[in-house]
Amino acid sequence: MEAYPPGSLDHNVPFLVVSGLSASPSKPLLADDPELRERAILVRSEIAPIDTRESRILLRFIEEADAAALPWVSRDGPRRYKFNIKTIGREFLLPPRRARLPDDLDAPASALVLHSPFSPLSPGSTVYPDGLIDTRWLHKHQNLLPSVCLCFYSLTSDPTLATLHDNQLKTDINAIKNALGQSGYKTRLAVVILSDQSTNTVSQFQERLENIRRSTGLDPKASLFVLPTRRTEAELETAVDNVLAAIFDQSLEYYRDLGRHVRKKRGRGVAPQPTIPPTSGTSHTLGLQGWYVRYDFKAAVLAEFRQEFDVSLRSYEQAYDTLLGTDVLETIPAWNPRFNDARLLADIIAIRAIRCLLLSGQSTTAVRRWQIHNDRICDIVDRKGRGTQNYGWKAWQATWCTVMANLIEKVKFPELEPPSLSFFRLPEKNLSAERLQPWELLHHSGYWYRAAARHLLDRRKLARSIPEEDRKPPDQQAQTGISRKIYTYDTYMCPEPHEEYPLEGSGINHAQLVFDHLSLARAGFNKHRQKRASVELALESCRELENMGKWQQLLELLTPLWRDMSFRSEGWWDITEAVSWALRNAAFETSQKELIVAIDWELMHQGFSRRPGWHYDILRSLDGINVAQPPVINLDDAHLASFVCADFIFRHEEGKSGQTTPSQLSLVSKAFFDAAPITLNSLQIEFEGGLREIRLKHEKPYNRDRKNNPLELVHVALKEVEIDGVEAAANVPDSSIKEEAVIALEGTQDLTLFPGQTRVLEFNIPLREPGVAKATSLRLSLNSETFSLMYSMKLDRTKSTGQWYSSLSSKRKFIRTDPRSIRILPRPPKMQIKALGLLEQYYTNEVIRVELDVINQEDSDAIAKMDITLHGSGAPSYQVRVVGGNEQSCSPESDDRSLRGIHMNTISASESGKIFISLDPMDGPTVVDLSIRVSYSLSVDPSTPIIQEASYRLNIVSPFEASYDLLPRIHPEWPSFFDTENIRNLSDNEKVVARPRGLAQKWALVTRYASFAHEEVLVSDLEIQVLATQGNVTCFASKTEDLPAQGQVLSPKTIEERQFELVSQKSSLDDRSPATADLAFIIRWRRINAPDTVLNTTTLPLPRFYVTVSEPRVLATASYSTSLPPSASPSALSSQLLFLDITIENPSSHFLTFGLTMEPSDEFAFSGAKTTTINVLPIARRSITYRLLPLVRGTWIRPTLVVRDKYFQKVLKIIPTEGIKSDKDGILLWVPPDDEAEEGSDEVAAAVDT
Repeated sequence: MEAYPPGSLDHNVPFLVVSGLSASPSKPLLADDPELRERAILVRSEIAPIDTRESRILLRFIEEADAAALPWVSRDGPRRYKFNIKTIGREFLLPPRRARLPDDLDAPASALVLHSPFSPLSPGSTVYPDGLIDTRWLHKHQNLLPSVCLCFYSLTSDPTLATLHDNQLKTDINAIKNALGQSGYKTRLAVVILSDQSTNTVSQFQERLENIRRSTGLDPKASLFVLPTRRTEAELETAVDNVLAAIFDQSLEYYRDLGRHVRKKRGRGVAPQPTIPPTSGTSHTLGLQGWYVRYDFKAAVLAEFRQEFDVSLRSYEQAYDTLLGTDVLETIPAWNPRFNDARLLADIIAIRAIRCLLLSGQSTTAVRRWQIHNDRICDIVDRKGRGTQNYGWKAWQATWCTVMANLIEKVKFPELEPPSLSFFRLPEKNLSAERLQPWELLHHSGYWYRAAARHLLDRRKLARSIPEEDRKPPDQQAQTGISRKIYTYDTYMCPEPHEEYPLEGSGINHAQLVFDHLSLARAGFNKHRQKRASVELALESCRELENMGKWQQLLELLTPLWRDMSFRSEGWWDITEAVSWALRNAAFETSQKELIVAIDWELMHQGFSRRPGWHYDILRSLDGINVAQPPVINLDDAHLASFVCADFIFRHEEGKSGQTTPSQLSLVSKAFFDAAPITLNSLQIEFEGGLREIRLKHEKPYNRDRKNNPLELVHVALKEVEIDGVEAAANVPDSSIKEEAVIALEGTQDLTLFPGQTRVLEFNIPLREPGVAKATSLRLSLNSETFSLMYSMKLDRTKSTGQWYSSLSSKRKFIRTDPRSIRILPRPPKMQIKALGLLEQYYTNEVIRVELDVINQEDSDAIAKMDITLHGSGAPSYQVRVVGGNEQSCSPESDDRSLRGIHMNTISASESGKIFISLDPMDGPTVVDLSIRVSYSLSVDPSTPIIQEASYRLNIVSPFEASYDLLPRIHPEWPSFFDTENIRNLSDNEKVVARPRGLAQKWALVTRYASFAHEEVLVSDLEIQVLATQGNVTCFASKTEDLPAQGQVLSPKTIEERQFELVSQKSSLDDRSPATADLAFIIRWRRINAPDTVLNTTTLPLPRFYVTVSEPRVLATASYSTSLPPSASPSALSSQLLFLDITIENPSSHFLTFGLTMEPSDEFAFSGAKTTTINVLPIARRSITYRLLPLVRGTWIRPTLVVRDKYFQKVLKIIPTEGIKSDKDGILLWVPPDDEAEEGSDEVAAAVDT
């Protein structure tokens, strides 16, 4: 939009002048117009500007709110106000209200009516006497005449100066207010008084502020603001926003008053008379319809200031229709300068109308409006002007497209911004039902810049068709020529023909104009990821750069495009060719040797069009360029196409290791038929898998006159050679290969390739390592005097033809998935791996030993290495020992539990080697897989690896399982508070030996253990181990009986039972809290067939048991009367007594009372208290004995005994001990039959306990 007058297309927002916050001098408002400045109206304040930290903060916030440079958006936004803000000191100038008379004017007979200096009624105006409107009127309202003048003052807090300063402030405000009123303008005045107080304390100045308000007559809600400055920056910013929002309403009212004044003048229906009527020539004043255009335009602009875009749009459309109607533009002849002025005003109105549509979101309507103006101007120019077939019309069309692009960039629709990939904006909802054409949608700015570039190309074409007589300067042309040029060429917004395309000199740089617009268009298409259009525009830009001779810029633009061009892979050879030749010219001019050779290598392909006179010899690519040192050029098929095509194929789909397989490499030259042949220095074929790299070197043939046969098949002999690592890495560009010696297959052959020739090289490749091998890449090396070239191509980037050439005239096609790959089968191994003495089942906590026998059944000696891996959860560490070698270990820190590369001694034919593997004991059951891999090679063929594998599963299970019962027993000892035996007098140097003195309780731990082994095991020892205790308790475990000295044989699935005695005692008698213990059941055992020195230990953890309790408990113990002599009579035996002892323990610190009740029974008679009461002291226990006479034999009897806590009325459970069992109903005592009574009471009691 730079082609239009400055300010004519600016976005209109209310103009605000801020005074009193800036002490630095600012540019006066009328500095650019000396004539207006002489008669300007001065508005001055006598109070110095405020210069404090707070004032600078406020000034920064106000300047940040300036919306003049922000994107064009509608009124809806984060801030409800928008201002064009200008900060000044304490004075500013307003433009004069009336124009002055000309100096040469005679004294008039009567008083003349003076008008505005911007009106066509004033003789000094540029539009006098019949002009429509001057853009200086827009400049006046945008930059000269503010809607609001915002003045800042400070309020002193010094009481001695308060009255003086307040009077000065009132005088100054009234002076400014009077100056604005006398100027004739309706500019509003707003005052902000700054106070150095806080918000809470400013109320003390309320009386002073009220006095200032009354004296100045300012409205405290809209014109007078008090701003305490003692607050945070965020609060200050909020306060500034509130002030600007308040005066924004005043600003809108100001422009609303101006709009009413304009509509009032338009409604008069009379054209005003000028100050001095025109008298020269055919001059006439502006007609009434012209005044209507002027009033409608002013009303639309003022509505824009108010941000009322719908109202502004209606006024613009009314002014536009009137301007292009029959009464204004149609009456102006094309030769009159006012015709171009009217066209300019029509453009401005159309642009402003389009902007209103865009700001209101009517994008499709805006595009239609743009097209309507284009069509109407085209019709007017064809009818009244110089026509549309000249460079001037194309120049205007380019400007018109550029304006649309600028509007889109200013408005910034979110749908067209780079994060969105949409190419256009969807139409409005009211137009969605219509059948819209694609060009009626609003596209991004790149679309419009491209259209402008197309028109600029047409402009250049038409400019170059100007005859030479019209391109001469005016002083060299005849009068007839001048008049013909005036009526032939349209110079609206473009220069004259002699300036557009002069005979001498540069004139208009059309190439630069086109390039600039193409660059802007390409940037727009790139933002929306329209790559194809972007590439097209880049190619057009390069043509313009080539015309201007800017080779370096062309190189920077085309090089990335040429390297990553998608047109190459998609077969658009004409585009690729155009880009390549343009880039080659730039590369030649800038001496880019690598780029020149790369482009020539690609352009030799016959798929491109042949360029007449070109040598098509890759060795002559750098002719005409000074080459001081031959460059080394690395190319690949990822960035350019090659005229040399290659394919590799294996004859067989699979082969065996140790054998050879036939294969062919076919090289096809697709160069032009008259191109020079190429002679490769070497070529390399790389494989993926177990095949070695193939290297062929050029060897001059004996017959130097070798003919150019279309198809040539040769056999190449290969041999294995060792290549230095430095040489191997040097042949690979950007190689990361370590400098180690490698083995490759090497051969020699004539590597000359003629144009159109297919040269087939056949090999016999030895197969070594088993697996899948595939030919992956091919590298061609070409050396010349001026450069060295290495070209790399990936074979999998092209589909294999599958052709196998068997002779010069026949070929066979293989139909396989991938003819470039071969499956190498391993050589059948004859090495056997045997595991000796492998057991079906192994157990935890024992060392597992595995013996391996590796038998060589090959015909020659074998050099072997072994890999051992353990798989499975919880795989242990292990040791490996080779007979005749060292022992190796797999540490527990190893993650994969693998030992690799275990060297074995050379195994002779029909001999074997021994390996012993020892696995460490495992704590839990698991399954472990033992994988053995023996890699060996024969002494007669060391290059072929042979592999034998074996796998064994080791099942590790737990040999034992056990269950446990903890039964209470009565401890023979009970502590007492009155124990004086342990009191000792200690000397000064004697230390106290601490021993447990608290409550002691005794338990019987009954263990039942079973063997889950598949064979008999020998248990040599059983033990209960105390692992830990909780609660300050000491716990001891002991055996009740020992196992036999030779051990106990435990058969599979056999359950055995053992009892252990457990005694626990608290450390202090004061500590009576419950305590627990963690125990473990330890079994020491071995296999029956294992030596005595081998002893395995299995530890079975027990659940946590309570070994002391803090609550009172009742224990019941049964015993029998002493044994009778054998000669006793049956009646005596039947009268044997049972003794039931009831013991009540009180471990608490409370005095407890218990009631005991024994109910009579038909099964026995008893002696003792039927109902009694027992008092138990703290930390004490008491016992009571009942003597029972059984009335039945060989059965269980149930004493109905109830023990009740007298205080809590709680029945205590009776806990059975020796000779008693219990169920849910109570305790039970066993009465032996008559035949068992003779065996003695002790044995019976033991039987009952079990």
